[in-house]
Amino acid sequence: MAKYLVQASFTQQGLQGIMKAGGSARREALAASAKSVGGTLEGFYFSFGESDVCVILDLPGNVEAAAIALVTSGAGAVTTRTTPLLTPEEIDQAVKKSVDYTPPGG
Repeated sequence: MAKYLVQASFTQQGLQGIMKAGGSARREALAASAKSVGGTLEGFYFSFGESDVCVILDLPGNVEAAAIALVTSGAGAVTTRTTPLLTPEEIDQAVKKSVDYTPPGG
């Protein structure tokens, strides 16, 4: 399973939905979405500033993350930014990889 940080901003339509059904209903809806693709909702927080919501999802992979992003953004009530999260152990594996690379102009 892979973890993803999803930062979301509501449109006016989305804010009206929050005002009508409340924050808990939104959390439950996203938990159901994650479950429908074989994942789980690890954390859900409303926030101030650039994002209205910050979410941590535990999903099988990028395909499932993309499916959730497409469906939620496509509904028109929210825009999302999805960031894959890596564990320290995954970074340990990455630094041990041999990579052939030539920098620009090199």
